[in-house]
Amino acid sequence: MRYYPFFHRYRFKIMSIKIHYFASLKEILGHGSAEIDATGIATVSGVWHTANPHRIIPPNTLVAVNMTYTDIHAHVKDGDEVAFFPPVTGG
Repeated sequence: MRYYPFFHRYRFKIMSIKIHYFASLKEILGHGSAEIDATGIATVSGVWHTANPHRIIPPNTLVAVNMTYTDIHAHVKDGDEVAFFPPVTGG
């Protein structure tokens, strides 16, 4: 949570969520991380759509909230870190 000065005596806080993109998602989006205003965002899906309004989340994308794997319907709150990983294949 960050605080910003407001006039001389008052301060207000900006609610935020940190986002991390890995591997091919990082390459496609052109950046590895972002920070967005958390106001009105309730789920991981909402985080994706707020940060990437013109892109759908790729199928089978892995998601973690605060370093714990979850799904796109998981709830998020101010101060959370959300990570998106592309599907992994092995041989």
